[in-house]
Amino acid sequence: MKVCIGLSGGVDSAVAALLLKQQGYDVFAMFMQNWHDADATLHGDCEWEEDRFVAEMTARKIGIPFYFVDLSRQYRQRVVDYMFDEYSKGRTPNPDVLCNREIKFDAFLEAAQRLGADMVATGHYCRKTEERGIYHLLAGTDGNKDQSYFLCQLSQEQLSKALFPIGHLTKPEVRRIAKEADLPCADKKDSQGICFVGKVDLPTFLQQKLEPREGDVIEVYDAYYADNEQYRFMERTLSSITEDGSANMITGYVSEDKGSGTGVPNHYLPERIAALSDGDLLRLSQPLHYDIRFETEVYRSGKKHIKKTRLKPNPYGAFLGHQEGAWFYTIGQRKGLNIGGHANPVFVIDTDIEKNIVYVGEGHTHKGLSRSVLRIAPEEIHSIVPGSLPEVGGMLRARVRIRYRQPLQDATLIMRESGLYILFDTPQRGITPGQFAAWYIGDDLLGSGTI
Repeated sequence: MKVCIGLSGGVDSAVAALLLKQQGYDVFAMFMQNWHDADATLHGDCEWEEDRFVAEMTARKIGIPFYFVDLSRQYRQRVVDYMFDEYSKGRTPNPDVLCNREIKFDAFLEAAQRLGADMVATGHYCRKTEERGIYHLLAGTDGNKDQSYFLCQLSQEQLSKALFPIGHLTKPEVRRIAKEADLPCADKKDSQGICFVGKVDLPTFLQQKLEPREGDVIEVYDAYYADNEQYRFMERTLSSITEDGSANMITGYVSEDKGSGTGVPNHYLPERIAALSDGDLLRLSQPLHYDIRFETEVYRSGKKHIKKTRLKPNPYGAFLGHQEGAWFYTIGQRKGLNIGGHANPVFVIDTDIEKNIVYVGEGHTHKGLSRSVLRIAPEEIHSIVPGSLPEVGGMLRARVRIRYRQPLQDATLIMRESGLYILFDTPQRGITPGQFAAWYIGDDLLGSGTI
């Protein structure tokens, strides 16, 4: 069998290539360029030339043919343009998931097949099995490096052509194999930055097409939620389906990477969940949107009693300053706000793209950071394993991840005509429109959808 390994210049794909060669496959390597340094859309420290050099050295060391393919046009059309469009709408796409679905296992696969490849292999930490003609995508053995989430949009056809040679290994084992084989990339650090573009931070990337424009930053106080009808509805409805009649609405916190869903879990009763109407579920899944308005007042200042204007105090919030465009911020973001004078960290809890306002809240457990229900629209539901979701009106207990490296969260999947609703046992921190929710039974990644 002829296998094309996507050789990136990193240690994971290099060891994957080595293992395939040792297992007797007819292996060749192909490096893909997804960006041109001269492209006017983005200027940054793109290191693809160095990566290509290392990849070619690695292929020579292993003793396999090496090819190069330019997929920059496809990458721009399918990934970059989509990202700009999503951010302009106040949503936060995941370029790595898109790159795998649209490039590595589509455009790259087609290029590999033109060179005679039967299968394409990558250095992802995940596994694949087949049962009765159905392919299953499983989490990697190394829980710290499991990358199945990044492949949550693959189809059965794409999985049928995919190999993941290192999915059963841990990262230290991969490093050890690379060193023992004296591969050129054995000590190379893992890549950072936008998928196959380089070390370019996101604001720099976005400013190439989304122009800065001054807008307000408004802090939301806790008092806002006591008088907000949507929040009261959520608390009242969620409490009505719990065992003890009281729902925990706040996400616990451990760390920046893994601090979501660590609070007290709610014990929801299945029969009460099933009794919720589609309207109730739809409303529960809606994020809070804020409308805090400020009035001005005239006062006299100084010895000369000069008339000045100031904002009247508002019990629901405060004006904190300005930002350079709400589309540059995402829910749960902490860095880049440049807001001082608070005892605890300040986070983005909502953005209003039309009015160019960023709403923030103080503290890891601010009420605006937590949500318990999200919705996947019918057209966004993607099942990797056919028939794995319940019929309309049915429910399924599963474990769900809404971002890479997040520990899997216990949840109930509720299928209705209006979409798939995910009710988490524990409120989730920073649920972000545009990201992907992926659901698992055990290690088996069954499907995903855009939030």
